[in-house]
Amino acid sequence: MRKYRVQKLFFMIAAWALCLYPGEGKAQSALHVIDLKTPEDARRFLQFAPGRRPVIAGHRGTVEGGFPENAIEGMEHTLKFTPAIFEIDPRMTRDSVIVLMHDATLDRTTTGSGNIADHTFAELQNLRLKDAAGNPTPYKIPTLAAAIEWARGKTILNLDQKGVPYPMIADLIKKHRAEAFVMITTHSAEHARFYLNRNPDQIFSAHIKTREQFEEYEKAGIPFSQLMAYIGPHIKEENQELYSLLHAKGAMAMISSASSYDKLPTKGARREKYKAIIRDGASVLETDFPIEAAEALRKLHPKKAPKKRFIRKK
Repeated sequence: MRKYRVQKLFFMIAAWALCLYPGEGKAQSALHVIDLKTPEDARRFLQFAPGRRPVIAGHRGTVEGGFPENAIEGMEHTLKFTPAIFEIDPRMTRDSVIVLMHDATLDRTTTGSGNIADHTFAELQNLRLKDAAGNPTPYKIPTLAAAIEWARGKTILNLDQKGVPYPMIADLIKKHRAEAFVMITTHSAEHARFYLNRNPDQIFSAHIKTREQFEEYEKAGIPFSQLMAYIGPHIKEENQELYSLLHAKGAMAMISSASSYDKLPTKGARREKYKAIIRDGASVLETDFPIEAAEALRKLHPKKAPKKRFIRKK
């Protein structure tokens, strides 16, 4: 009896301690969301404003916390620490199901092998995703449709489509009524025009790395109010002209550190580059390490930042 009472007392004390010192549990109790309900919300959120809070973009979702890239679970994990948007990679299976996978083959990121296009979705569900170190995880390959429904009221998805026919992507966004929070990576004004002809409210992550590309979008009549511009992976002097052109149109500029500064060997070195990207003039930082980047940029957040109305805890 005495042993039972001691055990009971121990568990009561443990439960009390968890209430007082929730630690990681507290971070997991709420998500930091970007809640865009209408295309007008999307245009307002995408609008450049001096002094606005930097936007964090997870590249291929994230690889932090032992999560695999292009996994819904990894993106949800990120939102427990910071609001973020996510670049993801749609590909198509043999039976025309759109799934998330960067590579054309399964070998690097799953427990399978061979081409995705040679497998049905049902076959892919027998596989598990691997983390960045190549270790199998419990997570399965998600569909784009599932990712879109998960993202509603939480974030913006940026689709860097990998060979999926343009009409299929346009139809899926329309089917899910996701115009407010699903953007498409475009590599030319012609690419963007295709989607605008299908849906005038479509938003974009547009590759605009030169003045010539900027002028191409301008001449094609692509509304800058519906895009953010990816200007490249590096801080360089030439970016200043692009910042001026884009900001005059009310558009934000994004630098992706995934292929550049994310490769630095230490967290301290990466942090300095993340801060330098924002100080250079970029409004959006895309990275494989969105939680790490958010922590590095926290002190750069203005106390009264524009666009904060769309960001909340959920």
